Amino acid sequence: MALTPIKDGEFTATVYKMIKERRYGDAIHILSTELQKHMKSRAALSLLGYCYYHMQDFTNAAECYEQLIQLHPEVEDYKLYYAQSLYGACAFQEAMKATFLLDNPTSHTKMVKLQAAIKYGEEDFPAAMALVEQLPVDDPDTDVDQGCLLYKLGEYEKACLKFVASMQVLGYQPDLAYNIALCHYSLKQYAAALKYIGEIIERGMREHPELGIGMTTEGIEVKSVGNTLVLHKTALIEAFNLKAAIEYQLKKYEAAQEALTDMPPRSEEELDPVTLHNQALMNMDTKPSEGFEKLAFLLQQSPFPPVTFGNLLLLYCKYEYFDLAADVMAENAHLTYKFLSTYLYEFLDAMLTSQTAPEEAFRKLDEIAGRLTEQLRKVTKQVQESRRMRDDEGLKKSLEDYDQLLEEYIPVLMAQAKIYWNRDNYNMVEKIFRKSVEFCSEHDTWKLNVAHVLFMQENKYKEAIGFYEPIVKKHYDNILNVSAIVLANLCVSYIMTSQNEEAEELMRKIEKEEEQVSYNDPDKKVFHLCIVNLVIGTLYCAKGNYDFGISRVIKSLEPYNKKLGTDTWFYIKRCFLSLLENMAKHMIMLRDTVVQDCVQFLEHCELYGRDVPAIIEQPLEEERMHIGKNTVTFEARMIKALFYEVTGWND
Repeated sequence: MALTPIKDGEFTATVYKMIKERRYGDAIHILSTELQKHMKSRAALSLLGYCYYHMQDFTNAAECYEQLIQLHPEVEDYKLYYAQSLYGACAFQEAMKATFLLDNPTSHTKMVKLQAAIKYGEEDFPAAMALVEQLPVDDPDTDVDQGCLLYKLGEYEKACLKFVASMQVLGYQPDLAYNIALCHYSLKQYAAALKYIGEIIERGMREHPELGIGMTTEGIEVKSVGNTLVLHKTALIEAFNLKAAIEYQLKKYEAAQEALTDMPPRSEEELDPVTLHNQALMNMDTKPSEGFEKLAFLLQQSPFPPVTFGNLLLLYCKYEYFDLAADVMAENAHLTYKFLSTYLYEFLDAMLTSQTAPEEAFRKLDEIAGRLTEQLRKVTKQVQESRRMRDDEGLKKSLEDYDQLLEEYIPVLMAQAKIYWNRDNYNMVEKIFRKSVEFCSEHDTWKLNVAHVLFMQENKYKEAIGFYEPIVKKHYDNILNVSAIVLANLCVSYIMTSQNEEAEELMRKIEKEEEQVSYNDPDKKVFHLCIVNLVIGTLYCAKGNYDFGISRVIKSLEPYNKKLGTDTWFYIKRCFLSLLENMAKHMIMLRDTVVQDCVQFLEHCELYGRDVPAIIEQPLEEERMHIGKNTVTFEARMIKALFYEVTGWND
């Protein structure tokens, strides 16, 4: 938007009015034009530096103050602002040099505080602590600085006490409330952390309605509020990021995504590294390509969130981009030692090895598992001892240690099992799981995978039911929260053990909940019952009863506008291609009426499948499928053509 020309004699008043109204971008535009006319204007440079600093454009602010120091070396404030701007731009070495320009005794305390902050930014915590100890004991910032250093040293409870003490002296401050919340988060005291986060957000909404909190989530289009100093002082961005992290840890993924969209709106290029990282991580299931791009971009920035490196490598492994993971590790060897724990490095190394030498990978994973097993047994003894001594604090600590070790053990166990799962050696997978029953018998991931491996052996359906049923009953009141494949496998297990009534009851329960969802949200697609019917239909097809199996598959997709999706199409085409293969080999004969039903069904899929992707493409594929070919419509036509060819209807 073009700015209205400023009348003669109103220049100063206009600029100061813009600054008062926090229209720093407009003020910068005018002041930059003025500076081109008068390159050594002290007023223009000083105001420009101020505006850049408040927009958190610290690099440009530093340039302005550097020029002012050259023009007016006698002004101590410019030296301080120059050093602060360099610190804000993360140019720590240059900022430290700039602090030595502060030679006025009145600036000594400010200089020491800034030097401590610089050393903290450089992660030189002993030097930072030595500088903090030089500060006056009665200075309220001393407690804050000590709290920050204690936090970095892992002393979360002591750090929290320091921040609480500071707030009692200074009164409520959003940044202190955030620090307290962060300590509670690190202590896994999520309820306490959310209490402080809630207060930060509530005050932010009340005191700064102009920041547009929650507008994006509501679907209201609002312009970026920018990275102003006002936004920084509210600690809203930090609070929303921490809220998202807590919800993510609690496996409330929708709430985590909502926390990110609730924060004040900013354009993508204005996002801070933590927000960018969290967006990538929490939207990975729906936007994996964007997620990988963001994490790879962050890795080239300095500084970036410490967990970025490990998360990128783990996600590459999850999506089976092992070559990319190996390249990133090789190119960033210096980051490996800094950001990966010994456990994570060894785990990733084994995962990468599994692609070329699965036996060697299994051996490496077995070594890690052996160490973790030993630690788990040791902590189990500590838990028992604490209970015997009635040591509540010791018991709490031991249980936390046990949970942490178990969360490290489960991925190692699953990686071992996957090596044999990929070879269809389900007996060996079961043996691996049986060995770990001592520690994992109550872990949901372990129970689910044991159920799957028993189901896949086709002669242990009864045992599979024993593991699937508790998972389903746990969520029986919200049965659609259970994975569709778990429900389908349980129904199949019931049918294969002649418990048809239980299967029908479960399907009625699913149908009832789907009807309720459709009533509340008529446009929402829900595939649970459809997938259950498709899996049952697939079972009958696999047993050679194509008449019943295919009819079940066809009926499961009604109504097509709500049931036809990428997931359901996956099961449908498997059945139809299996049928066609057996027909082509003359192993089965179908009645003409069944063939007609199949062709009619495929025509319906053509009609409703124009906008439904046939497959979900891998996020980093270099060669994308033609947009017209990756549709259910295209594949349905292909299968229909095969029917005509196999049945001789073309003739």
